[in-house]
Amino acid sequence: MLLELFTPSVQHALDIAGIFVFAISGALLAVRKNFDVFGIAVLAEVTALGGGLFRDVIIGAIPPAAFTDLGYFTTPLLAAGLVFFLHPHVERIQAGVNVFDAAGLGLFCVTGTVKAYEYGLGLTASAALGLTTAVGGGVLRDVLANEVPSLLRWDRDLYAVPAIVGAAMVVLCIRFDALNAFTSGTAVVTAFTLRLLAMRFHWRAPRAYNRRSATAEEG
Repeated sequence: MLLELFTPSVQHALDIAGIFVFAISGALLAVRKNFDVFGIAVLAEVTALGGGLFRDVIIGAIPPAAFTDLGYFTTPLLAAGLVFFLHPHVERIQAGVNVFDAAGLGLFCVTGTVKAYEYGLGLTASAALGLTTAVGGGVLRDVLANEVPSLLRWDRDLYAVPAIVGAAMVVLCIRFDALNAFTSGTAVVTAFTLRLLAMRFHWRAPRAYNRRSATAEEG
């Protein structure tokens, strides 16, 4: 292994926590879309595991971790059940859920990048798969819910950019042989903090330079 961020038991617990929070966001969107219980479960599973599944298939980590660890597969179902029965209460603590979601984003962009590199990918490809690990499930969630993915919308706070920064920090550390528990932890915290700041101050990516309004273009 190139790097062990934490002991295996701690790493597993953090993975489960991140999966749970991502699953909550998927299940909540399903409730808002008036999906039935099966739809809620599917969106929870896809949101929580989609990015990691895509990464593992690309790098050849077969079967993917989601199918070799029962905890990974059942955790989204538990989140779906919680939202199914208690969604009004979960909605009220959405701000707290968003904080944990940001933590999961930071963790998964780093661990995804490291895992991709360990399987022989180059630095750029590893960073791309680190980003995919962090945001891929959310993209699949939005597509299944018939929405434009949040990370492509200019009116949503930055989400992909913090993950890109975290993944880029990891590959730079690998390039200069400086990847260790401290530097990787710094990458996690940086991505996490950037996401929190984006939510707090509503930071958004710029649109096309000198873009006219849609109304003017249609006219």
